[in-house]
Amino acid sequence: MSARALFSLLFALVSAVMLGLAFGAVWMLPTLFFSRVMPWLALLIGWLLGRLIRGWVRPGPRGAAVLAALATALSCAYVCLLTAAARVAGLMGLGLVDAMKIAGFGLLTDLVRLNLAGLDLLWFAVGIALSAWVAWKTVPKRA
Repeated sequence: MSARALFSLLFALVSAVMLGLAFGAVWMLPTLFFSRVMPWLALLIGWLLGRLIRGWVRPGPRGAAVLAALATALSCAYVCLLTAAARVAGLMGLGLVDAMKIAGFGLLTDLVRLNLAGLDLLWFAVGIALSAWVAWKTVPKRA
């Protein structure tokens, strides 16, 4: 593997991670506004991430599918952690960042496990699968 191909793969991975985190943060806005988890949004997030990653980040179908699934899974996990941190912040009267620092990753993951239902995990899994399928099937436009 050449240095250029390795750098391209590393850049695609970093881009997919950043897209997943960004979509998780955007997903947090309606979750906070309506004060409840909306796991069905994983379908929309998965579809969008699949299209974006295949079209702009990674041209190959296998690599794009893996990166899209990774980004969608990261987005699902991130919105769950942010929701748990927002609940802690609201209960303790702290800011979101302070609540995340005080609670720590372990407590936040425990709160996520307590609040997730089986149906939520099913929505997340379908969103991840949809993301991979869209990234596999989408053919980017060539100029």
